[in-house]
Parts: sequence; structure tokens; C-alpha cells
Amino acid sequence: MICIPTQTPEALCAIDDELKAIYHSKDSFCVWVFKTRADRNRFMEATAGMDKDAREEYYETHFG
Repeated sequence: MICIPTQTPEALCAIDDELKAIYHSKDSFCVWVFKTRADRNRFMEATAGMDKDAREEYYETHFG
């Protein structure tokens, strides 16, 4: 396991993990938050293999 220490806002920690999708690359760490677990799962299936920009666009189009 690789762990990167950070100060995560309490508001983000309070959100149920099943409502969050996390993406990381060498220069960014992104967390998308959804209303339902089904929305999160749909997002994960639809964006598998996409880069960050494509995922951001998909999220804004379908969930934003």
C-alpha cells in the first residue's frame, strides 16, 4: 500500500465512501461525489479507462 499523508477536509471525510469516486495522477487527486451509490457505480463503469479531463466532462454532463 502507498499512503500519501494529507489534510483532508472533514466535510469530505463525512461523506459515505460509497458515494465518492477517486482519481489520481502524478499531479492531481480528484474526488467526485454522487447522490446515490447507483450514480457512482454508473460513473465508474462509464468512465473506465478515461483520463481526468474526459471524466470531468462526463461528470459535468451527467451529474453536474
